Amino acid sequence: MKNLTLRNITKVCGGTYHGPEELLDREVVSVITDSRKAEAGALFVPIVGERVDAHKFIPDVMEKGCLATLSEKEPEGTDYACIQIESSLQAVKDIAEFYLEQLQIPVVGITGSVGKTSTKEVIASVLKEKYRTLKTQGNFNNELGLPLTVFRLRDEDEIAVLEMGISDFGEMTRLAKIAKPETCVITNIGTCHLENLGDRDGVLKAKTEIFASLKPNGNIILNGDDDKLATVKEYRGIRPVFFGLNQKYDVYADEIKSLGLKGMSCRIHMGDQSFSVLVPMPGIHMVYNALAAAAIGKIYGLTTEEIRRGIESLEPVSGRFHMIETDKLLIVDDCYNANPMSMKASLDVLKDGSGRKVAILGDMGELGENEIQLHQEVGVHAASCGIDKCICVGELSTHMAEAAKKTDPDFDICHIRTREELLEHLSDYIQPGDTVLVKASHFMKFEDVVQALEKL
Repeated sequence: MKNLTLRNITKVCGGTYHGPEELLDREVVSVITDSRKAEAGALFVPIVGERVDAHKFIPDVMEKGCLATLSEKEPEGTDYACIQIESSLQAVKDIAEFYLEQLQIPVVGITGSVGKTSTKEVIASVLKEKYRTLKTQGNFNNELGLPLTVFRLRDEDEIAVLEMGISDFGEMTRLAKIAKPETCVITNIGTCHLENLGDRDGVLKAKTEIFASLKPNGNIILNGDDDKLATVKEYRGIRPVFFGLNQKYDVYADEIKSLGLKGMSCRIHMGDQSFSVLVPMPGIHMVYNALAAAAIGKIYGLTTEEIRRGIESLEPVSGRFHMIETDKLLIVDDCYNANPMSMKASLDVLKDGSGRKVAILGDMGELGENEIQLHQEVGVHAASCGIDKCICVGELSTHMAEAAKKTDPDFDICHIRTREELLEHLSDYIQPGDTVLVKASHFMKFEDVVQALEKL
């Protein structure tokens, strides 16, 4: 890994080196926090978690050939290379920031309340038409996940697409300090993490912290149809590029047509250029994601044909509106996470399914003092959006079910207290030919529901 010698790592971390002097100018081949991934030449970073202190794995990883380890504790009676630091978590961020500076590749940083992952996927799909592109995998978008994503970069990579997720003030500042994006994308400002951020104005303030570490002469890409983002006029002389469904924006779409669960078609306009494209995932939100990707493609010199090809070659991610077809059902696996905005958007897409349209919805977390009202709003939407049946699961979802029933007394809705109870009686609620949406916050563990549906 470029310039990641033990000498440089020690300096970057403000650490104290213990071990053989002849190893100081050796570069590590990887940086790991999972002892099971130990390999020859790696640097092990032991993280102290709520349940496990990974320092206990140091002897094991060193036996497996790791070049060195960090440690928050002073090593005693050891002959291997060890860099003593105050905080493993802070050290891993410092090392990632240094390493990314060595590579000097452009970074596209993506944040927002809803759609970060799907937007990241479309942008990466477009950029890979021209560049060797590394993107965030899974949920590696926080203060530990972002550094671990950075450590996957190598000299031959040409651009990085990094997702950045937060739940409190200050987190984005710390993430952006590592990534130092050349281009920032914000998808929208919604009602996520309100227990820490208060309201949508708080969310806007927290998300736009990303601008503080934007490279000079960088790019800001914003959803112009979001009323909060539309208030951003410029930052340090950088005028945002806005995208949306109005021709006043720099990048906009028209001729929009739903193809049901097969996706969306539209025409994308970028200045004096335009092209028709099939977005291979359903929902108007995917048109917005394609617009963000088109804006990025234009900035990085792709042709309209390359942008179109990149959008159309998008592949779904498990848990993110991933459609699974069995011999009895079409399952829409959207169970990775949920908030009121994404819940309503998914329900709007479900109504275009075939057969009975059934939603299995669970509790949404981190909504703060308005959590009851926000669950009620989803219930009202479920009862009026055109689906056939809704199964609400969890304590908070009681309010969702009650609001739906009040909105339409004839709407087929039921409430189940726990995921376990749902799984026990799942076959009673589902019929062959149904299209079934599965969505809840991650803590509800609705991936178990998806697996059970696949077995019906």
